[in-house]
Amino acid sequence: MDTSIGVVGPHDLVDSVAAVCEEQPGVRVHRFDYDHESQATDLVTTHATGVDGWLFTGIVPYTIAQDALTRPATFVDYSGATLLQALVRLLREGRDVAHLSIDTLDSRQVTDTLAEAGVSTDDVRAMPYRPGATSEEFAAFHRRYAARRAATVAITCVASVHDELSGTIPVLRLAPLPQSVRMALRQLLLTSTNQIQEDAQVALGLVEIDPTARSESVASDLTRELGALGASLSHYSPTTSMIVTTRGPLHDATNGFTALPMLRRLGRAHETVRIGFGLGHSGAEAERLARRALSRARSHGPVAAVVSLRNDVDITLDADSASQDGAPEQSRAVVASRVGLSADTLDRLREVTTAAGDRALTTRDIADGLGIQLRTARRILQRLEMAGYAERSGNADSGTIGRPLTLYQLTI
Repeated sequence: MDTSIGVVGPHDLVDSVAAVCEEQPGVRVHRFDYDHESQATDLVTTHATGVDGWLFTGIVPYTIAQDALTRPATFVDYSGATLLQALVRLLREGRDVAHLSIDTLDSRQVTDTLAEAGVSTDDVRAMPYRPGATSEEFAAFHRRYAARRAATVAITCVASVHDELSGTIPVLRLAPLPQSVRMALRQLLLTSTNQIQEDAQVALGLVEIDPTARSESVASDLTRELGALGASLSHYSPTTSMIVTTRGPLHDATNGFTALPMLRRLGRAHETVRIGFGLGHSGAEAERLARRALSRARSHGPVAAVVSLRNDVDITLDADSASQDGAPEQSRAVVASRVGLSADTLDRLREVTTAAGDRALTTRDIADGLGIQLRTARRILQRLEMAGYAERSGNADSGTIGRPLTLYQLTI
């Protein structure tokens, strides 16, 4: 079965990116172009049910549409090779490449690329993309520098910035290389395939409610809650009920494994409500993980819910997503409990994140910052990502051969 990929970007990039994607067997491409990147959210919302994944032509539309995404998504990264291609073009046109203003790209990436090409960076200014940055801010950045340097060439990754500056100052728009498109597509196909397989995983929940409650009352209360989960209910033991569904509905009903509203409602009617969900590729595996999750839930008090996944990943679910708005110490305890880390480890992780500022982190950054092995750092990032505290934001351009490290934005 083909995988449907929606390519989102400006008119003049969507076709070229889509053409590269269509070279991949088993991929069906849908083109969604816009006049301005602010329209990306509407495109994603309108066409979400028609694709298995989204490929954005750059980080700007990807970030703008991020909150509306319900399918796996990634963006084409503009690498150092893309910038080198632009330099060659400028030199062919007789332009002076010693005076440049460059938006979106990371400052270090710009410096390293130009230095490698033997181009002085003394009169080169870069404005990296940050979430919330607007095309107006990028355009103003280029204009300010051009006002000081008459021979400056503006290099932009944003279509609307190029359109605004054209005719006023020399400007060149970067376009993604086919190699970068293929790399992003491979990553997206892997994520989409995993998502399809994961959504089909068995999700088995064991529900333990106050043993003094009448079984008819318990069954009635649980049945009312099963609609959002698309689940079936059955008897498991004299004190435990069993819920059977799949990963997809459970993921949606828990807002990405962060909160379980039914826990709050059941807690109002019963003194004891403990729920353990296990996710597995078979019923037996899901049941084993559900028993472990229920055991973990018992250690969190009379009203608690835990999701257990493979690789010893346990995620504590809030009764209400608003519960994180409490005092800082409570938030610290909630986060540590949910992702299965000690409070001390969480504090050290927050120090690493604070020291990095707005810079995205890799597994190596986490490993070096905490003094742990890369394998352990990957496991920690996996837990943070599953619990909604880490989000992939691209790949690190290491300049070496091999699979690039994934960049993560942490919100802890």
